[in-house]
Amino acid sequence: MTTTAPAAPAATVSRPRLLRGLPWLVARQHRATALGVLAAVAVGCALIVQQRFQLVGLLDRAGWPAKDVPQPVVGGSLHGYLMLGLSALPVALAVFVGAPLISGDQEQGTAQLVTTQSVTRRKWLLAKLTWCYSLALLAAVPLGLLHTWYWEPHRSLMPNQWIEGAVFDNTGPMLPAFALFLTAVGITVGLLTRRVFVAMTATFVLALAVEMVWDRVRTSLAPSRMLTYPLDTELPGRLSEAYELDRWVGSADGRLYGWGSCAEETEAASEACLREKGIVNDVIEYLGYDQMPAMQWTGAGILLAGTVLLTAFVVVRVGRRPL
Repeated sequence: MTTTAPAAPAATVSRPRLLRGLPWLVARQHRATALGVLAAVAVGCALIVQQRFQLVGLLDRAGWPAKDVPQPVVGGSLHGYLMLGLSALPVALAVFVGAPLISGDQEQGTAQLVTTQSVTRRKWLLAKLTWCYSLALLAAVPLGLLHTWYWEPHRSLMPNQWIEGAVFDNTGPMLPAFALFLTAVGITVGLLTRRVFVAMTATFVLALAVEMVWDRVRTSLAPSRMLTYPLDTELPGRLSEAYELDRWVGSADGRLYGWGSCAEETEAASEACLREKGIVNDVIEYLGYDQMPAMQWTGAGILLAGTVLLTAFVVVRVGRRPL
């Protein structure tokens, strides 16, 4: 009698995963947020590329740079929305990614469930922080690079000065640094408040306050320069891209007077005042465009240092106190 051996079970084919274990769990938990952010970034990148090629075509038809074109060339609604979106990106990441990161798990009890298993609180936290900061960089780095590529060659045709937040904070290393810092602010607020809605609201208010303070800090990131030139003469060409901080009139011995000095009612009285005080020069305090890279890296360093401090605070607090 012939017996048939039972068929061997088919081997299970396991698909390789880019992420395994806790990182995979965190990525799966927040996949909707990640997909939403990356979709918005893709749209933003496409818009910047489209604006760049549209601008280049317009300038080629106008014969620029051999021929002058009316300035600013760019300034329509789409350009304005694009600048607004870039400026809002760090705030949006802070509110919708950073603030709910820990507070959501605290509010729903997920944090206690996960950390009472075989995973330590610190390991769980590091996985969450790695995911969150990676997403912030994936969003900010390509947009910052593309905006620099779009703005820098045509800056003289743009409506915004290089020192303004719409340009300075959204080009070079500044956009990723701002995104990381405000995201860290959101994470910290979420840890302390333990409630998603409260964390998101407080983070939004704090992010706006940070941007208001940063507007004052920005012009202090490099030492200002002084330029003296003869009174009532044409502004030197090297100041065409400079940002003026203050202006005076000065005497030959270097004494400075306020810009309104000798603004008398009659021309004769004004000239007599100038002769009496010995005023012969215009004096301008300014920041040069060539200082912009150093200022951006200095600002990015300050923001990254703040990110490290906030992250260290979060890690230490989670390690010492129950969630």
